[in-house]
Amino acid sequence: MKIAIPVKMNRENPAVAPLFGKAKWFAFIEHGNVEIKANPAQGGQAVIRWFADEGVDTVIMQEMGISPYQMIQAHGGMKLYHSGFERILLSDLIKKFADGELEMLDDAKMQEIIKHHEGRHSHDDHHHEHEHGHHHHH
Repeated sequence: MKIAIPVKMNRENPAVAPLFGKAKWFAFIEHGNVEIKANPAQGGQAVIRWFADEGVDTVIMQEMGISPYQMIQAHGGMKLYHSGFERILLSDLIKKFADGELEMLDDAKMQEIIKHHEGRHSHDDHHHEHEHGHHHHH
């Protein structure tokens, strides 16, 4: 298993970066070893292609737009887990993952995250948190 997680800094135990495609750094975890690499890609889709080249099979992230998610589906075989929306340090997240506390994302969950991600741009969003978008299926 090789896990990729967006992080804010290249240092020991950085905080997890909330925005997936724009993260400057990604932590790769394999056999308990953590390696942090600069993100060479521009945007979420390119990041997924990079992951595929790196042999990543598990991605843990906070939020993501629709296009990288579609790329993940196109590549197949990558599992997505949600880190939650609160600030968290990498070591805490890895521990949660190891303890089986993270939620694995399916299409329905991912739609909510994408909606949350897009909702960041409008301030009305907070009044509608309990409607899970039944009004606009594309």
